[in-house]
Amino acid sequence: MKTKVYFSKEISPEKVVEMYRALGIALPGKVAVKLHSGEKGNQNFLRPEFWKPMIDSVGGTVVECNTAYGDKYAGVRDHTESHLKLIEYHGWNKYFTVDLMDAEGPDLCWDIPGGKVLKQNYVGRNIVRYDSMLVLAHFKGHPRGGYGGALKQLSIGCASAKGKALIHSAGVTDNNLDCWDKHAGQDLFCEAMADAASSVVKHFEGRIAFINVMKNISVDCDCCAVAEDPCMKDIGRPAST
Repeated sequence: MKTKVYFSKEISPEKVVEMYRALGIALPGKVAVKLHSGEKGNQNFLRPEFWKPMIDSVGGTVVECNTAYGDKYAGVRDHTESHLKLIEYHGWNKYFTVDLMDAEGPDLCWDIPGGKVLKQNYVGRNIVRYDSMLVLAHFKGHPRGGYGGALKQLSIGCASAKGKALIHSAGVTDNNLDCWDKHAGQDLFCEAMADAASSVVKHFEGRIAFINVMKNISVDCDCCAVAEDPCMKDIGRPAST
């Protein structure tokens, strides 16, 4: 049976909550809310004030993981201390409990039996603290994947730095310092993301929901410190389970 996808052109914090309720799912227990908290200098990520009514309505905890930038790209989210300072600067913990899931390690390793590119996915170990997950994805462009949305939040977003390196390199290396020199082409990268995302979906099967907001659509991801301004009109909000 195909999953129903709901869509509205109206974009507002209140309408996001309305869209979630239309899904008819009650996420049980402790809810992990996966979103993009924004790189330092990025102007396009969706702010905590926008997401607040939605996160409050499920009593969720905002979850993130460290990045795998190494010394190759500008950004401060590749180390726990500077990442947490940026989260505070952006105002996330003014409103919510925030959990950097791989801050303490060791990583969790999940098998991907049907993986096409990856057979294992390394995620932040704190992910098992949660009974369900709400994915609040900001749809936008991405320099490696073409675009970033819910699948990227599940794969890159839930992976530890080691896991991110494996996804970006399509399994060649788990070293975040050289994974950029061994970066896979777009097709392999996207297939590796799909493999990694499948392990998160399997873990939360029946206890996961997705809301995508197609707003502030730039060619660049929210992970880009220097990003292009939005290049097209806002589109709306798809949502599904």
